Amino acid sequence: MVVVGQIISLFGNSVVRFALPLHLLTVTGSAAVLGLVTGFAFVPMVIMSPIGGLIADRVNKRNIMVSLDFLTSGLTVLFLILYQRVNLTGIISVMLFLLYGISGTYQPSVQSSIPVLVEKERVMPANAIINMISSLSGLLGPALGGVAYSVWGIYPILTGAAVCFFASAVMEIFIKMPVSCRPRQESIWKECRADLSKSIIYITKKRAAIGKLTICCAGVNLVLSALMIIGLPVVVVQALDFAPKEASRLYGCLQALIAVGGLSGGMSAGVFSKKLAIEKSWKLLAVAAILLMPMGAVLALDVPSLAAYGVLAVTGMLIMATTSVYTIQVMSYIQVSVPADMVGKVIAWIIALTTCALPVGQVVYGILFEQLAEALAVIFLAAGLAVIFLAAALLTLGIVWQSRRVVSHL
Repeated sequence: MVVVGQIISLFGNSVVRFALPLHLLTVTGSAAVLGLVTGFAFVPMVIMSPIGGLIADRVNKRNIMVSLDFLTSGLTVLFLILYQRVNLTGIISVMLFLLYGISGTYQPSVQSSIPVLVEKERVMPANAIINMISSLSGLLGPALGGVAYSVWGIYPILTGAAVCFFASAVMEIFIKMPVSCRPRQESIWKECRADLSKSIIYITKKRAAIGKLTICCAGVNLVLSALMIIGLPVVVVQALDFAPKEASRLYGCLQALIAVGGLSGGMSAGVFSKKLAIEKSWKLLAVAAILLMPMGAVLALDVPSLAAYGVLAVTGMLIMATTSVYTIQVMSYIQVSVPADMVGKVIAWIIALTTCALPVGQVVYGILFEQLAEALAVIFLAAGLAVIFLAAALLTLGIVWQSRRVVSHL
């Protein structure tokens, strides 16, 4: 039931997150505006994730998912009603703010429900399934959204998304979720403050390795994820020589191909879960860094637009596959190693801190792509070098983990 609800909800989410930024870029033609709007839209997710973690450890996780899906459906309908009656940039900004805030509250409940619903040894395969659902929604959402946007515009896309969110909420009502709610002994404010302090101490002192791992994940979002979000639409829509409608369709197909990479990465993580060790996760970042180099090369050389598009599609798909395995490894490690009464809060902090890096990267990339429009290759090549540095940092952390395991064994 969780899987089916996630399929419907994430499909609607994929459509909305594809359509709104693309519509903004198409109407304004400004990469800087795109970067600023989509970048600052992540701020509510950063703020709401810790709150969502506190709620997830105290309230029935199913009720959280149901309520937020109903709310998202209502907000999408409200956007359609207000569209063209208020400033476009303003309404898209507000909508993205609300959607990402809801997502920040929603995700800790979904992630913390996995170790409740499956055995310990099945956590990574379960995470792989959730990850594959996300990739599958990314495959279908942008592909259909790109075609629908080029033919009909924004209205049919958001109408379909509203239906998806509503259907997901109805589906999730029937989930039977084990509940382990903690009784409240003090005021809500005191308990929330105590829980926040406890979770911060846990990831910074008691389990400092998780804090360091979080910093590495934040770096990946800052350098790599932000580049994929801002760089690919700018390159396909503006830098390559495609007609506007053709560019929209091709970008939708590119997003779909990248989602195929995420799907294959999720399948690989599920199949090879017993062979994946967190200490070796640095290798995945090293591969992603190497794959950024061909992207920069085709932009630096005089390559035909269709050939350059092909390189972007293949390398983007492979980058998504490797980063999907990396994400599943990290999340599974946390879910298994953190105490049950702390999972929601710890995951929420990790989501908040890593997400905080994403808007910073998007704003920076938005400005860079506008200021360095004639030297886009430099941006991709520099990002590749930065990811190599992150892989080296993760390698050092892995060596520390292995040393501690040896000492513990002896």
